[in-house]
Amino acid sequence: MFRVTREIEFCYGHRLLNYAGKCRYLHGHNGIAIITIEGPELDDRGMLVDFSDIKTAVSTWIDDHLDHRMLLHRDDPVVPTLQEMGEPLYLLDHNPTAENIARLIYEESTKLKLPVPIIEVKLWETPKCFATYRPD
Repeated sequence: MFRVTREIEFCYGHRLLNYAGKCRYLHGHNGIAIITIEGPELDDRGMLVDFSDIKTAVSTWIDDHLDHRMLLHRDDPVVPTLQEMGEPLYLLDHNPTAENIARLIYEESTKLKLPVPIIEVKLWETPKCFATYRPD
């Protein structure tokens, strides 16, 4: 089995609802999404998939939907105010935790046309903290 991984850096803001710590306030992160792809065979170039194909597909989606946006729960009371101000938002059905953002990137990335499946997404929220999503 072969496995390749691509890191994608992006900036985002969020806050957590029903949370007593500092993350209940609007704040930002320099995140790194780590996309891992796995497959049993190499193509005629000797590659599982070209790293640039991962970048083109997944990085484009992240740039278009998450980069420099506030990622918020759609029921967050600050959403209407930010929408009135024209702030770029990405609204989730779940609290925008690192775990849920990793799952979101995985789910959206699997809709893209990569020749082999994505098996895991890690989201580094800070240099010392990350969450991983891998379906069963």
